[in-house]
Amino acid sequence: MEKHNFGPLYSGESKILILGSFPSVKSRQAQFFYGHPQNRFWLVLSAVLGSPVPQTVEEKRELILKNRLALWDVIGQCDIEGSSDSSIKNVVPNDIGAVLKQAKIDKIFVNGKTAEKYYNKYLKDKLGIEATVLPSTSPANAAYSLDRLISEWQVILK
Repeated sequence: MEKHNFGPLYSGESKILILGSFPSVKSRQAQFFYGHPQNRFWLVLSAVLGSPVPQTVEEKRELILKNRLALWDVIGQCDIEGSSDSSIKNVVPNDIGAVLKQAKIDKIFVNGKTAEKYYNKYLKDKLGIEATVLPSTSPANAAYSLDRLISEWQVILK
């Protein structure tokens, strides 16, 4: 059983929560979101926000917080082979309610179909909030070019 080994990133001013499924091996090693160099999350988000691509964890943290965003993952622990979302079993969801109590979240977006599947299964009814699914920034989502991802992710600004 793998455990999520870092907490959510948010402030009391956060308005938009972006949820992934479960951190990759690289993210778990870095103890921070979207740590795999091939994941396009930071490229996409910085393009959408019109900011330089953050390089360090501190720059990434700053980008999220100054834009009143919040990051976390749907899954708190699970059985997983490497970083393969398709191998996820025995899911224990994170307590997203704790973030919602402390931040001013208006909208929830999920990064990819796996996050959507587990959000809908474990959290949607409990939280009473519909999540908008965005195409995954994972390198496994080869169907989407960087430009197409950026275009689809613009919805977070609306």
